[in-house]
Amino acid sequence: MSTTPISDFLRHNFRHFNAAAMIDASDAYVRHLENNGKMMITLAGAMSTAELGISLAEMIRQDKVQIISCTGANLEEDLFNLVAHDYYERVPHYRDLTPDDEAALLVRHMNRVTDTCIPEEEAMRRLERALVDEWTAADAAGERYFPHEFLYRILRKGVLEEYFQIDIKDSWMYAAMEKNLPIIVPGWEDSTTGNMYAAHCIQGEIKNIHTVRTGIEYMAYLAEWYIEISKTHSIGFYQIGGGIAGDFPICVVPMLHQDMQMGNVPVWGYFCQISDSTTSYGSYSGAVPNEKITWGKLEPTTPKFIVESDASIVAPLMFALILGQ
Repeated sequence: MSTTPISDFLRHNFRHFNAAAMIDASDAYVRHLENNGKMMITLAGAMSTAELGISLAEMIRQDKVQIISCTGANLEEDLFNLVAHDYYERVPHYRDLTPDDEAALLVRHMNRVTDTCIPEEEAMRRLERALVDEWTAADAAGERYFPHEFLYRILRKGVLEEYFQIDIKDSWMYAAMEKNLPIIVPGWEDSTTGNMYAAHCIQGEIKNIHTVRTGIEYMAYLAEWYIEISKTHSIGFYQIGGGIAGDFPICVVPMLHQDMQMGNVPVWGYFCQISDSTTSYGSYSGAVPNEKITWGKLEPTTPKFIVESDASIVAPLMFALILGQ
């Protein structure tokens, strides 16, 4: 019996079009790592609510990813799922919901993401209570941390363990915490926990609004990481979706070249994007990889791939290939 049944199935059946692009991109990802490369994965959309952690956590544990960029939503929603999974509700007929059906979900404090409803009290408020303790303690001590660092502190202290409702091996944030993986969270303010933080600042519970580090400081943090790692390793870029999770970190290279005049910093050494966004006027999510050459992010010789499909299907399959499953 084969020891790699998923990979064998994919290589036998996925021979053309987006299916073939997926195989090619996976093989190039493996070659990049085998050639002493490092990889960034970026998470847009609601990939944590899609439970991508089931496969992404193993990628982290096996050192197949060295840094992650994600939206604030993906950062927090992995932990929402960790502490409240049993309270989530699927709505497979979500396309048929009426406005009154949606209002009924609101009354029950069930926040819908496509076919999945996140329970406010069990998920969001549980995490908020733990975060407020960390935020206010740091504020009182005059300390400042990034959003992901506050979540790492909570996980390390174990204050949420009584609420865990999934196996921790399926939480990518838990795996990242164990590795102390660098995480970039551009636009964290546009998230549920970002809204919570703003509310506590407005209410005066947090005196220094800058207790949570964000934005430009994340770019400086990424620039320092990229400069150091690129001295000895080519760094690849694996992008799920589009938007700020991908656009923010990929721009670190042209910033170093054009704004800091550092001509000796290499561009990204691999690029792959999974997206179902179509190319349209001004669309970043739907832009073909070659456009990034004109912005100084990639070179003509950079291995470039785009898989135009649903990331909730494609990413776990690619991770299976990369992991040799």
